[in-house]
Amino acid sequence: MLRKRLLQYIEESKGTVSLFQQEKEYALKHGLLDAHDISTPESGSRYQDAYIERCNKETEELVKNETVTFLDQPISYLKEHKNEFIFLESVWFDVIGVDAVSLEVDDVFGTYDAMLGLKLQKKYRTHIVQYLEGRLRGESSYDLLFNGEDGLWDLNITLNDHPDFHEGLSMLAAYELIYDFLFLLLQTVDEA
Repeated sequence: MLRKRLLQYIEESKGTVSLFQQEKEYALKHGLLDAHDISTPESGSRYQDAYIERCNKETEELVKNETVTFLDQPISYLKEHKNEFIFLESVWFDVIGVDAVSLEVDDVFGTYDAMLGLKLQKKYRTHIVQYLEGRLRGESSYDLLFNGEDGLWDLNITLNDHPDFHEGLSMLAAYELIYDFLFLLLQTVDEA
């Protein structure tokens, strides 16, 4: 899956292909590109062209469209604005088979949750569950449900159960953490 999606991204790129370190290492390891065909952008610029919304949790109505600078806010912003969630779409999520990722604070438990739709076939359930249980700590660290209508996995992850998560992260750092986590999930499924 990851190989196929990354190849598609490479083919759609014109000239030198812009890949972040993780994608670059994968592309070189799997012989998708030569090193001289790759440029590496600044590490914090992955979501430079992202579409970002702040939305009302109850009504899902748009509160405000945001620019990438909004992601410099500490993730604790969500605890101060419990009635909101952050919705982010990025071309980089397409590379890992995710439409978008929403972040919010759970009203009951006060945990930080990431919600997304993962484009993987139903037959990969065992691999997905093994990865999630091996990487997250906690009793109910995730919810996973296959949505037959959309043909994707509805996945909710409790970020507090990720070993590298802490409340001092910016939203940008939290989205990078989620991206890395999902990239490794796809890599694991590909290698299984």
